[in-house]
Amino acid sequence: MLPALCTLFTALSCVSGVTVVTQNPPVLTPTKGETTTMHCNLGTVTGSSARWYKQVPGGFPQFVLQNFHGWNSPRYGSGFSSKFKSTHSSKSDYTLIISNVEVGDSAVYHCATWDDSAAPPPVLSIFPPSSEELKSNKATLVCVVSDMSTGYADVRWLLDGKAVSSGVSTGSAEQQPNKKFRLSSYLSIERSEWEKDKDITCEVSAASKTTSKSMKKSECMD
Repeated sequence: MLPALCTLFTALSCVSGVTVVTQNPPVLTPTKGETTTMHCNLGTVTGSSARWYKQVPGGFPQFVLQNFHGWNSPRYGSGFSSKFKSTHSSKSDYTLIISNVEVGDSAVYHCATWDDSAAPPPVLSIFPPSSEELKSNKATLVCVVSDMSTGYADVRWLLDGKAVSSGVSTGSAEQQPNKKFRLSSYLSIERSEWEKDKDITCEVSAASKTTSKSMKKSECMD
């Protein structure tokens, strides 16, 4: 009996910013346990990274990884690991490598990039925890990211400059009336951490631009 097959599709000729991104091959059907590769050409873009997304039918694209020819290793999205790798053969040609393929890897894989001159960075707003919530010894901060030119963004939270992942929840992007996108990310920490007046930063990478905004308790009015 043959091992189960996994079907992987690539989204072809995706427009990101002002460049045309081309992927190939269009369909892959590797046998379970095999290693498979997908290729992505970023067109005229040579100074921006390649981002790969996985989308199952009816689901929202999940950020898999981001790779740039000037980096030593790729940056991974939440829940993805070195099972997914990325290499490059030029400043605009990238490859996604999936090892030990499983049935659960079946999906459409999108490759995206952005022309640095194509759009302004998104707008960030941070909101402090409510006084009512602080009574329960919890503190939740909200980072609202608006006016994104693309529906994909990588959101990180930092406490005094150190990245944190525990207590972080980021929602899906929604389109605004002006055709741009907006999403919200939440950081839940202990009230004691908030009381220490730490510098809390929301850092967003979208459209090849990184924007950040910070807040600390002492800057908020009681």
